[in-house]
Amino acid sequence: MGKIEGIKIQNYGVLKDIVLGKTRTNQRARALGNLVAVIGQSGNGKSTLADAFGFIADCLEVGVEAACDANNRGGFERLITQGAAEPILFELYYRESSKTRPITYELEIDLDKTGRPYVKRERLRQRVEKHGCPRTFMYLQEGAGYAFEGNDDGGQDDDGSITGKKVEVQLSDIRRLGIVTLGAMKQYDRIEKFLNFLKSWYLCYFSPDAARRLQNAAPQAYLDRIGSNINNVAQYMYRENKREFEKILHEIQSKLPGIEKIEPQKFENGQMMLRFYEKGFERPFYSQRMSDGTLKLFAYYLLLHEKNPRQLVFIEEPENGLYHHYLGELAEEMKNNVGNGFSKQLFITTHSPFFVNALGPDDVWVLTKNNDGCSEIRRASDYVFVRELAEEGVAVGDMWYSKYFESTEE
Repeated sequence: MGKIEGIKIQNYGVLKDIVLGKTRTNQRARALGNLVAVIGQSGNGKSTLADAFGFIADCLEVGVEAACDANNRGGFERLITQGAAEPILFELYYRESSKTRPITYELEIDLDKTGRPYVKRERLRQRVEKHGCPRTFMYLQEGAGYAFEGNDDGGQDDDGSITGKKVEVQLSDIRRLGIVTLGAMKQYDRIEKFLNFLKSWYLCYFSPDAARRLQNAAPQAYLDRIGSNINNVAQYMYRENKREFEKILHEIQSKLPGIEKIEPQKFENGQMMLRFYEKGFERPFYSQRMSDGTLKLFAYYLLLHEKNPRQLVFIEEPENGLYHHYLGELAEEMKNNVGNGFSKQLFITTHSPFFVNALGPDDVWVLTKNNDGCSEIRRASDYVFVRELAEEGVAVGDMWYSKYFESTEE
């Protein structure tokens, strides 16, 4: 359980200083919803924003130095904003549920004296009931600092006063995140829970060609980043609860254009393949023969029906390869699926006004370029003209398509 109510990013490519939603230093802002759609012209930073989420996930898995080089990032010098004197900084404002107090995670990454990327600073704070400022329950500066055990209000105030059990910490590897090391220890309950939330992130880079590859018979609970194991996921769902899986297939097939039925076929070697029955054809087609658009839609709907959903999912440009008439339905399905609770949150970048038309002004964020070439971001509902036109029934995608956002200062 849990979701991000706000995120601040500094000095990450063209994202010199942007804030989405509510953060520790921006308490008057409204928290992010469960569906966050980011729009803007090409080159305004949508892919950089998606990569920032992917970078954090890679830091957890392989450390900050390897993450700077992973996925063709080209190293720290190409990641950091040109001319920036300060480190790369991320600030996540996280809440586990409506009944828990928010947690702020701050992460700074810089070059050490040898010119290699390292974790310069990490900090976790949590607001305390009937207490003004949040208390720090983990602080690490260049690998050295402290953490507080337990799952209570333990922490250190800004004035140095201490509540709870404080433990001095010295990490041996300054290129690994401290939350990864400490989160593996049971005595640091709050760090463990936050780490598990970050580990549940899913960055979707679905590739229809990858989805067509034949995989070994190995049931898997979740789609991988490119969707190459789509049949393995189907096999897992079939094995865990055949009746529920068939119900899901029935629901999905009603949303795929031209598909009358989808059914699993299990082979003697244990493999499972999905058979798609198209209108006008007597014999079914296997996934290897299906169109890119059908496979993408199927993967997205399968993702939305996970039994134990990933808590944060980021999808770049879901409209690619899809007929525009299906995008409004897909956006509606996504919005209804994430709901209003704390079990799932969906971030999307898109160029499609058809997708955006199904969303409200509070769901949409607009990336633009300022005079120094870096990105700025604003919630669509923060534009006066958007609120006024929305009240008249004009959809956000139509405003965007008509270039209102380019010609209106407010």
